[in-house]
Amino acid sequence: MDILLVDDEAGIRKVVGITLADMGHKVLMAANGEEALEVFRRERPSVVLTDVRMPGMDGLELLRRIKAESPDTEVILVTGHGDMDVAVQGLKLDACDFISKPAGPEILEISLKRAQDKIALRERMRRHTLELEQQVRDQADKLVELERQSAARETVEGLAQVMGGLAGEISGDFAMFNALPCLVSVQDRDQRVMSVNQLYRERLGDRVGQPGFAIYAGAAGQGVDSPVARTIRTGLGQKSREGLFGPDESLAAVTVHTAPIHSRGGQVDLVLEILVEASEIQRLQDELHTSRRRYQQLFDEAPCFITVQDRHLRIQAANSRFRQEFGSATGGLCYQAYCGSERPCFGCPTLKTFEDGQPHQTELTVRGKDGRTLNVVVWTAPVRNALGEIEAVMEMATDITELARMQDHLASLGMLIASLSHGIKGLLTALDGGVYKVNAGFRNGDAEMVQVGWDKVTGLIGRIKGMVLDILFYAKKRELTLRSLQAQTLAAQVAEAVAPKAKQLGVELAVDIHPKLGAFTVDEVVLSAALVNILENAVDACLDDKTKPVHRVSFSARPDASGVFFEIEDNGVGMSPDTLSRLFSVFFSTKGSRGTGLGLFIAKKAVDQHGGRIGAVSEPGQGSTFRIWVPREQ
Repeated sequence: MDILLVDDEAGIRKVVGITLADMGHKVLMAANGEEALEVFRRERPSVVLTDVRMPGMDGLELLRRIKAESPDTEVILVTGHGDMDVAVQGLKLDACDFISKPAGPEILEISLKRAQDKIALRERMRRHTLELEQQVRDQADKLVELERQSAARETVEGLAQVMGGLAGEISGDFAMFNALPCLVSVQDRDQRVMSVNQLYRERLGDRVGQPGFAIYAGAAGQGVDSPVARTIRTGLGQKSREGLFGPDESLAAVTVHTAPIHSRGGQVDLVLEILVEASEIQRLQDELHTSRRRYQQLFDEAPCFITVQDRHLRIQAANSRFRQEFGSATGGLCYQAYCGSERPCFGCPTLKTFEDGQPHQTELTVRGKDGRTLNVVVWTAPVRNALGEIEAVMEMATDITELARMQDHLASLGMLIASLSHGIKGLLTALDGGVYKVNAGFRNGDAEMVQVGWDKVTGLIGRIKGMVLDILFYAKKRELTLRSLQAQTLAAQVAEAVAPKAKQLGVELAVDIHPKLGAFTVDEVVLSAALVNILENAVDACLDDKTKPVHRVSFSARPDASGVFFEIEDNGVGMSPDTLSRLFSVFFSTKGSRGTGLGLFIAKKAVDQHGGRIGAVSEPGQGSTFRIWVPREQ
């Protein structure tokens, strides 16, 4: 069997893996629950042998996840001494078995044999079930066919009785069949036409009193082997394909149905003959085919994503635009195709339509097969069968991503203008104060006052410059200008840019740059600005903290196989969980009136543009740590 072995201890994985391989099994290995899930989804092994006590996702949680995705996979739990309660809980979660550490070869073999037996039994049950279901379907089909034949026979017999009762009143015109879209005649035992409907008369002329077989080509046209002759001879209804001569001697194909009309003595007195023209059947089929093709074209070319879903949200049909954006999802679940989720979206409009039979509308954020996020407006409509019951729901989703982006951007710009008008006004007022000190110092010959005023002016000019640059970066989309450079050089430049501010404010700046960071391809200006912004925020966080005698900011850079890690740590004021959750939101600032709320938002945007990752951890009063990873290649 294919066996997935999960244990956080490499030595145990090696020893047990060798034992399993010696038993003839193919062994897959994983060091933790998360890795095990990845391997399981990729390889789909028959058996999972997992330790219970593991860091992160433990064995019980791994058992739950695997059973949720594949109930037929057998999971064996490996527990330590004293873990009996855990083992019992695992059995309640449908684990196949549990064994105690250390697991010897004999115990492993017994447990695996038990799992193998369960798998084999399940397979036999599955085959038996399929065979039984097939037998049931075959018998049901036979019953349906018998019932259909019985119903048809009863209908024809009933019709024959009615016709028999009317036989004495037939006088050449068969008004009761005039509404039928087929040719109908009644013939006697000598195959003379006694009555016809209106369509028969229009197509073949007034043939009452003439031989009914004369309209046929070939042997049927001789009267010996005509459909009516066969019915008189056998006493049974007939169905056949015949060639039919029209008044102009043109030949057409027809399907002929006949039914005997018996006398009270049981003898065939009359025969009901019904002719259906093949050209009419073909015409109707062509119309149906054309309509289907037209509706399919409309379905596929509609400028939105369309699916038809059953009550379990399984996709029964999808148009071409849906398939292009989300993949060939027919037979799959709607929420998996849209979001890769394991459960339906909150407030699912399709489920609401199934509940109340009414159309519903909602706005959702979904993800395409290429990972692109889309904003869509979803409309639903019920699809009803002939009895008026809802058998499916049609869901139509319109892509409004660009519209939503423009709305958000316009709203953000409005908020930006409103908040910055107040901020710039305050900075200009403070700048007036700095200029006043400079002028007063010059008037009084006070060099110290001039220096103080000038320091204030230059600091405020720097803040205004940073604010304007942030506004420009936010308001206009900037494409990256990429080039290859040494990561060590960029890290050193960032540290040098922040060092004067840290020294001036009395904050110790510790720099630890690995000497072999290697090269990476980035936009030097954008990435440097992002790192400097975060470093300056760290210095400001130390300045805001009044509880520690010494404040320190550390900036480190280290390499990994595919990118570069930057870490910025401070022992400043720290952040609450609420602040941390909103940290990278636009217009959210921890500096009050001193910040625009754009710095960290732009920093995250810069890292995202480079295909990197950024995150932060913090404790109030303990400081904060920012970690940034940037890939070597874009």
